[in-house]
Amino acid sequence: MIEPVQPKYREGQRVCALADLYNDGTYPDLPVETLLVNKGTVGEVVQCGRHEEMNIPVYMVDFETKRVVGCLEEELAPAS
Repeated sequence: MIEPVQPKYREGQRVCALADLYNDGTYPDLPVETLLVNKGTVGEVVQCGRHEEMNIPVYMVDFETKRVVGCLEEELAPAS
């Protein structure tokens, strides 16, 4: 069993995208590879879940673009 990684970010925390984020198929109304969020876009963590197989945190982030996107820790940084 993989030991769980403790979340780095908390609900309500402001974060920014470290890279452009594209649709990986989780937005069924948009084509795969559609740009969802530009690098540097600020958002707020609205929920923290866990990737079942890898046992790592997955953050639901409500970005300024009015899109809620699932993100991994390496895709985020604290907003200044």
